[in-house]
Formats: sequence, structure tokens, C-alpha cells
Amino acid sequence: MRLYWIKTNSFIKNIFSNYIWNVPNTGNKIYLTFDDGPTPKITEWVLEELKKYNAKATFFCIGKNIVSHPDLFNNIINEGHTLGNHTFNHLNGWNTETTNYIENVALCESSLLNQKSKEQKTNTKFFRPPYGKIKKSQSKKLRQLGYKIIMWDVLSADFDQTISPEKCLENVLQNTVSGSVIVFHDSVKAFINLEYALPRTLQILKEKGFKFDTLPY
Repeated sequence: MRLYWIKTNSFIKNIFSNYIWNVPNTGNKIYLTFDDGPTPKITEWVLEELKKYNAKATFFCIGKNIVSHPDLFNNIINEGHTLGNHTFNHLNGWNTETTNYIENVALCESSLLNQKSKEQKTNTKFFRPPYGKIKKSQSKKLRQLGYKIIMWDVLSADFDQTISPEKCLENVLQNTVSGSVIVFHDSVKAFINLEYALPRTLQILKEKGFKFDTLPY
């Protein structure tokens, strides 16, 4: 039984209006996001695919992966993409005490700041809760600290190993509109679906006149 929405319901967006679900604009822009990296080989492949279409994206990085793969992390910045915080240990907020959760986010932010070079300018105040699960107390504290909590309009479901790569692509193509924030994962688990869906997403949506941009600060 599937326990997630491909297209986030407007009712949910209205209830949780303090979160960013989409970014309305007049330029037909859409916002690809990648969670869980940086991951050797996979993130490198994603960067190459994005470059082919002159597409920019936002990468929500796990702190421990930043520390393990600093060169790959810096490649993301050098290619002109935007960064986001995805906690240091990919924590489920519903299962984590608030103080520990905030400390883990702070640890990830330190990794973001420490691993990039001084010449690189990037915002570290975008935050996406792993699994989309975050308590009200955690959300309130993070927003007080200046974080923008980024959710999504369209979930590719590339992480779901019970769906086909073709279905993953369909999820994106049938639900994307101007302003959509779209979730992919640059992870080992998602790669079988991502490898098929991402190049076709880039090609088809570009042909439809969409522009791939980073989330605005």
C-alpha cells in the first residue's frame, strides 16, 4: 500500500502554509531537487545530466555524506547549483526529540559551511525534513533560526523500488506545472528509477518550455 502522495494536495499545502511547496513565478520555472547525497558516481552522473540541458537544481545534502565526500560536495556548488540541509544523519523528525533534531540540523549546517571553500557563496538555510516528517516544535524552532522549510509539489517516488522507471517518469510529467518543486534522490536506492526518469524529464519538460532553476533565496 502506497503511503505517499505524488501530487501534494492543496488542502495539505493550506494547512502547512509555513512550508514552501511550490514557487509561483511568471517565467515558467520549475525546481528540481535532489535529496540524500552527495553519493559517489550517482551525484556525478546527475551533475552531468543537468549540464547537458543547462539545468540548475537544489541539492538537499546529508551532513555525514558531505564530510565523507567533500570534493563531490564542492562540485555541486561549482556547477552553480544550490544547497539545502537534510540533517546530518537523515533523521525522522517524528521519532526524534526536538533538541536532538535541532542539534543534528546544526551539525549538518556546520558541514555545509566547513566543507565549501571561502570563495563559494551559497545559502545554507534551506531545509527539507527527511521523509517529510517533522514535528510542529521542530518546525517552529528551525523557522525561528531562519530556515526555510522546503517540501514539494511533485514526488517522483524514485525511492520506491516497487514502481517501474516508466511510472517514476510518468509521476513527474503528469503533475508538473510552473512553479513545481520536484523531488528526486541522488541515492543508490533510487538510481534504477532515476537513471531512466531524469534524462527524459529534462528533455521532455524542456521541450514543453519549462526552465529548470535553483530555489530562490
